[in-house]
Amino acid sequence: MKLHRVLVAAVIDAVERILSEGQYADRVIEKLLRSNPQWGARDRAFLAESCYNLVRYWRLYKYCSRDQKNNWRIFESYLVLKKIPLPDWEEFKQCDKEKIFKKYEEAQSIRCIRESLPDWLDSLGVKELGENWDRELAALNEEARVVLRCNTLKVERSALKEILQKEGIVCHAPETHPDALVLNQRKNVFKSEYFKKGFFEVQDASSQLVAPFLQVTPGMRVVDACAGAGGKSLHLAALMQNKGSLICLDTEEWKLNELKLRARRNGVSVIETRKIESNKTIKRLYGTADRLLLDVPCSGLGVLRRNPDAKWKLNKEYIDRMKKNQEEILQSYAKILKPGGKLVYATCSMLPSENQEQVARFLQNNPTFSLEQDLAVSPADSGFDGFYMARMVQT
Repeated sequence: MKLHRVLVAAVIDAVERILSEGQYADRVIEKLLRSNPQWGARDRAFLAESCYNLVRYWRLYKYCSRDQKNNWRIFESYLVLKKIPLPDWEEFKQCDKEKIFKKYEEAQSIRCIRESLPDWLDSLGVKELGENWDRELAALNEEARVVLRCNTLKVERSALKEILQKEGIVCHAPETHPDALVLNQRKNVFKSEYFKKGFFEVQDASSQLVAPFLQVTPGMRVVDACAGAGGKSLHLAALMQNKGSLICLDTEEWKLNELKLRARRNGVSVIETRKIESNKTIKRLYGTADRLLLDVPCSGLGVLRRNPDAKWKLNKEYIDRMKKNQEEILQSYAKILKPGGKLVYATCSMLPSENQEQVARFLQNNPTFSLEQDLAVSPADSGFDGFYMARMVQT
């Protein structure tokens, strides 16, 4: 393809905003595309793909470049390694392709450069996952697939698959995930009239395992205590057949407002949102729930293929804070359950220190709870996001 200077400059500017200013990749790219409606489909695809690839493999492209402080040079190494013809521009005049390929070969034996991540994160992965870290890391650098969750309150999965095919959205239905449809090719599904009608949500297949793991039934009183914008809440409502009570809590009002809009679109009426103002919000619910979902804040390492910029924003102190937060939430919020109730503790992390070790500590400190089942989802094995979930019952 022929490269245009304005497009290349836009990519470089976007990457600087993401990596130097700490802005979120998806928001930077979305804003850029929205403010340049004159760009065609190929240009838009090139911009989005280039931004994500550069962010995902930033350390590698930087290592291969002739000037690691010059983002045009780093972009040059990206173009060469992708075998995209270099434009006849002043910036690329002194390019030594052979040297770039030689540096690339060197990098293949240095994992933190080959897979592009900070040294401290590589060390943490080795410490926690041992020999599995290599394969998980490679899987986390693959492009995330687009997965839909069929809203069974409005349509059956097989019918939705046919409906979408008529719109040119071709997908397949994995046997292991009963409500999931995986797109064969990336498409902007938000333009579909059936998305606007609430027939489906975009939700990774691993994330779709969490709500069924809670074992809800229609008529139950369920609390989703870290609901966010409510992807799992909506799935719970569908599994409850929109019967019973589903209380969704979060510390952020805007996320709960987003959940209300999504619930309306999905035809869900059992959800009640409550902002967590203080510990009193939680204490008022003590002893009232049949089921409790704690999808706690975490490092997010399991979803790096979806958010590759996160690895450059994370630090060890943040992960340590998250672990302390997880422990406090589990200890305090578990009291929301009725005797005989069940809770699911979930993260989108693969680190045992955020997962199995948190659950073991909680069970040791709370002898009235016992572990029924836990599940660690590997990105390398599943082809989807990394997740962990543990179901505990209170006797």
